[in-house]
Amino acid sequence: MRKLVVFIALVGMAGCKSAKQPEPDIHDLSQLITRHSEIMIHDITNPPLAARFFAYACLSGYSIAAQHDTSLPAMHGKLRDFPAIQKPDSIEKANWKLAALLAIAETAKKMQPSGNLLQEWEDNYIDSLTAAGYAEDMINASLRYATFTAKQVLAYAKADGYNKISNFPRYSSSNTDSSWFPTPPGYIAAVEPYFNSIRPFTLDSARQFRPQQLEAFKPQQGSAFYAMMMEVYADSADEEHKAIAGFWDCNPFAVQDKGHLQYSIKKISPGAHWMGITGIACEKAGKSFAQSLQAYTTVAIGLTDAFICCWDEKYRTNRIRPETAIRRYIDPNWMPLLQTPPFPEYLSGHSVVSAASAAILTHYFGDNFAYTDSVEVKYDLPPRHFKSFKAASREAGISRLYGGIHFMDAINNGLTQGDLVGEWVLQKTK
Repeated sequence: MRKLVVFIALVGMAGCKSAKQPEPDIHDLSQLITRHSEIMIHDITNPPLAARFFAYACLSGYSIAAQHDTSLPAMHGKLRDFPAIQKPDSIEKANWKLAALLAIAETAKKMQPSGNLLQEWEDNYIDSLTAAGYAEDMINASLRYATFTAKQVLAYAKADGYNKISNFPRYSSSNTDSSWFPTPPGYIAAVEPYFNSIRPFTLDSARQFRPQQLEAFKPQQGSAFYAMMMEVYADSADEEHKAIAGFWDCNPFAVQDKGHLQYSIKKISPGAHWMGITGIACEKAGKSFAQSLQAYTTVAIGLTDAFICCWDEKYRTNRIRPETAIRRYIDPNWMPLLQTPPFPEYLSGHSVVSAASAAILTHYFGDNFAYTDSVEVKYDLPPRHFKSFKAASREAGISRLYGGIHFMDAINNGLTQGDLVGEWVLQKTK
């Protein structure tokens, strides 16, 4: 936050009224997305819902950018039911890049529980522009443009069906040996069991990319399922495996026991991690403001549709987690390296969304775009270097085996589903 305010003040002083004012760039955009992510961590926003928040916020900014940059296709007619976004009566004095940034903030602050924290960011941002000498009528026109656009996107978001989920019956797992049940230490209830009911952005339906049938539940020695349990149980858990598992943990629901108390460890979501990777790639590649906003928006759309597909499969198959199965059939004292998330096992959500994101980013940056992922340095995780986005997505997938929270078929089939979703999103939004 402090860095953003200082940056704006500096560019404002450099661009006095007698000089051309610098415009918002990828650095400003990335810092806003990062602040958006931080507020989701504060709210402990679950992964599917976080993707939804990112998508609508980015769509507000993108809609303004597409009205001014002809290289960006309008999303009307490409996304399901997305309206033709209208401009306010007069935008003559508005700066469209500033308006796009403010539209992202306007949308996010109204969708998230702690949206007031983004209001604080917006107020400080505007105050900094004013103090740096930016014309008040330009700022006001840009804010009016942003608010007008955000209102249309918020109406679109309200119609996606998410607000009806609270009226659905409380989810109850089926009482069978193969079924998922909440796991310690938090025993958290099922998260977003009806996420497959919301309107996708590009998918024909939540079941469009159903994976091949999962391995049959046969916990007896000699079965394929028993072999998968042993693969998780017998993993070496060497230092490299531990590092990979920890790097891709991304579990907003982590809980630890301390005596008679439990406390939560707030972490970034898988989608927020990939949004951070998007920002790293845009800055490294020197992408323009419009190109960066397109990449962010497409990744966010892909994340949401990937979660819709994956969650549809999770709650239909409702498969037992390794933690429960291994304790019951192999070793009652076994503990996974990572804490088991509060939803069924098949498919691996991180595998699906990572593969979808990697497919989209590969389209924009190329097959062999090497980068250093430093998204979670602020959370005390050292950076890791990757030769490509797909290499990163494959590591994200296998991290779930190393962490002891997924079987291998959920990982492999999750990566396949994610690839298909990512390519589909690109086809529908180009």
